[in-house]
Amino acid sequence: MARRRYQKGSLVPNRGLPANGFWKGRWREDVMQPDGTITRPYKWEVLGTIQDYPTRKLALRALEARLSTINSPTYRARPTATFAEFANRWDATVLSQHKPSTQSSTHSQLRRWLLPQLGSCALKDLDGQELQAFVSSCRCNSKTIRNLVATLRMMWSSARAWGYVAHDPFDGLVLPKRGLVQTFTFSLEETQRIVASASEPYKTFYSILAETGIRGGEICGLRVADLDLENAVIHVHQSVWRGQIQTVKSRKGNRRFPISAELVEHLRAYLRTWRANALGLLFATQNGTPWDHSLVRKRKFHPLLKRLGIPQCGFHAFRHGNATLLDQIGAPMAVRLNRLGHAEAQTTMGYTHAVTADERRVADDLGRILHVNERNEQEEKPAPNALSFLIQ
Repeated sequence: MARRRYQKGSLVPNRGLPANGFWKGRWREDVMQPDGTITRPYKWEVLGTIQDYPTRKLALRALEARLSTINSPTYRARPTATFAEFANRWDATVLSQHKPSTQSSTHSQLRRWLLPQLGSCALKDLDGQELQAFVSSCRCNSKTIRNLVATLRMMWSSARAWGYVAHDPFDGLVLPKRGLVQTFTFSLEETQRIVASASEPYKTFYSILAETGIRGGEICGLRVADLDLENAVIHVHQSVWRGQIQTVKSRKGNRRFPISAELVEHLRAYLRTWRANALGLLFATQNGTPWDHSLVRKRKFHPLLKRLGIPQCGFHAFRHGNATLLDQIGAPMAVRLNRLGHAEAQTTMGYTHAVTADERRVADDLGRILHVNERNEQEEKPAPNALSFLIQ
């Protein structure tokens, strides 16, 4: 195939200075049609104003720089597609490889925001100005807008890799400032009241949330096999989203950490009445399916908070409360990050692997603080036979 001729393009107007104050360039660009044929239509683009380029020679230099990509020996015709057409292909080949939770949120973004406003726009014409106009026209909070732009960046990475585009519309993009986010945190007294007022199996559910700071989806994915009660360690390997088992949020979420002796005894007592299920889950429905933490929150947790006079919030308040306690007892930062799943995950250790002294001290301190009421009740009862605590 013969190499195309070197293009110099042309300026509009052909002579003199532009009357409207804008320099406009024109050139031909190879475009691959859906049927595979290549056409060479004219492309027009504003290069700048007279203030940017006071003379015609300066405007020609700007045009030459703009055509450098097209005049490159490696230049090839780019396929054309509207944003909606590309989104369908990207959905089928890329988004389908992500976790169900990611697919659900991204489908919602595409359906509600991205496709209605950007769907008819040709991908190659989606520049910084178009993207800024989209951001400015979105009538939603700043967090949602930032999530939408993050999804667009992810899609754009595929578009560049597949040859649809070569430019970066995100350069110079101005996003709205983050608004104030109300964060709910349970105090120590509130946490103790919640655990004390709950009935089983929710008492155990809330006890684990309070001491470990584990995520709602992660606790629903806990299996009995993930509990190493002999060594007082919990392993987190999976999560649950809308009743479906999936991987944890990130590699950092795949972790293990020690628990207190008080929580170990609580779990042993719970396991004596635990009903086995096919998946071996610590918390399962009567049909043996995983708990959906959103349903537990709405049907059980929120009514409990209302009875106790505690503001309605989600399970994440346990997580914030746990992080606060870790700070109060002086837990090393490495221990805090590991327990909360915010640090690089360590290589999965065997159940009998010893934990560090700092981790054990933190677990014991949490147990003494959180389970003081249970410990007082145990002291009032005669000491049980230690063999009765063994897990069958």
